[in-house]
Amino acid sequence: MSSEISISVNSISKCFHIYATPGDRLKQFIYPSLRHALGMKAKQYFTEFWALSEISFNVKRGETVGIVGRNGSGKSTLLQLICNTLTPTSGAITIDGRIAALLELGSGFNPEYSGLDNIYMNGAILGLTKEEINSKLERIIAFADIGDFINQPVKTYSSGMMVRLAFSVSINIEPEILIIDEALAVGDELFQRKCFAKLEEIKNNGTTILFVSHSASQILQLCDRAILLNKGQLLLDGQPKKVIDLYQKILYSKDSIVIGDLIEDNIAVENSNASSNKTEERTQLTEETFDEHLKPQNTILYEAKGATIQEPAIFTSTNDRVNGLIRGRRYNYRFKAIFDREISCVRFGMSIKSVSGLMLGGAHSAHSFQDAIPLVKAGESIEVDFSFTCNLNPGTFFMNAGIFGVVNGEETFVHRIVDAVAFRVLPIINNVETEVVNLEISASTYR
Repeated sequence: MSSEISISVNSISKCFHIYATPGDRLKQFIYPSLRHALGMKAKQYFTEFWALSEISFNVKRGETVGIVGRNGSGKSTLLQLICNTLTPTSGAITIDGRIAALLELGSGFNPEYSGLDNIYMNGAILGLTKEEINSKLERIIAFADIGDFINQPVKTYSSGMMVRLAFSVSINIEPEILIIDEALAVGDELFQRKCFAKLEEIKNNGTTILFVSHSASQILQLCDRAILLNKGQLLLDGQPKKVIDLYQKILYSKDSIVIGDLIEDNIAVENSNASSNKTEERTQLTEETFDEHLKPQNTILYEAKGATIQEPAIFTSTNDRVNGLIRGRRYNYRFKAIFDREISCVRFGMSIKSVSGLMLGGAHSAHSFQDAIPLVKAGESIEVDFSFTCNLNPGTFFMNAGIFGVVNGEETFVHRIVDAVAFRVLPIINNVETEVVNLEISASTYR
């Protein structure tokens, strides 16, 4: 394996045997060998479940790769195979580097041991000497921040305390490869921010990171690449934005939709091509503009379930349609909702995101479905208008639009358009604000 590759997964498949009853498991243990001895044809007392089928990819040294997919797609199984806690049915995995892993909550911990004892035990499993663990012990305890519970049995810990200690051990032993399976979702928001700041730090130091997350924003912010799994198959390996777009479309589509068609529709398109061919002027503009060439190139229309979104666009206060916006001014994001069936508890949503797919803000027309429009009849149409202040710095951005309603007792998207509208915040001369959002920061200096 190349010295540039940390993880190499080659044609990995994993099959589990599913038994209908405990008796069938016993029969499978006894009868096949007995029938073979008698010269009889073997009989199978289980059904096969292929959790993964012919999965192949490489992860380069220092690369951060996210894995996404619906529940049951094989994500956790794949990580367990890479960590060697499961054995593949076929294929091979090659690892170059010391792995630290956060898989199932509490895995690798002895519940009867104290937190301190588990630090030493985990360190030893990962190949560290007692002296090496001692040198890192203070950092591990400080990062976990669980107080005197460090001396209590792990079985007395809450799920939050468990993940604090597990993450602290994994992150502070300076692994060459870090693998995380959704473990950080358990921690509170402050601890999650602390963890992601640490992940950024070790990422910058060259650690290879592979993690599963259902959070699109985490994948978009942290990852160099993303991998989409569906029903045990690798559907897409590529840019995080492209993978997340397809993942979300699969998530809200019916099983009858052909996955291959979704890939064909989306794989060759990138949001970064949405800007027009015109050269952006370097002078500050004081009036909004409309550029007919500024259109999203990766618009995703979700399945309509009784309503459709039409004519999404941005307007000024004087009702002029625009897509070149002036920072600091207010605008109206408007679309029509046409209903072809009766829908209850209707509300609407919008969001703004960057070229990379990072969600920057959004809103619903009602706090919850209890506060929504009680009933909309078939044939009705509603004009939706979101008024917002453009607090974004110059650049290109995208608008989403959605209709929510209660169908079969559950609130769901009745219709949704991802990348419905593209817009640009126009250049500003001598702009001292940095990053994406304008926080109206002022600076003072004293001597």
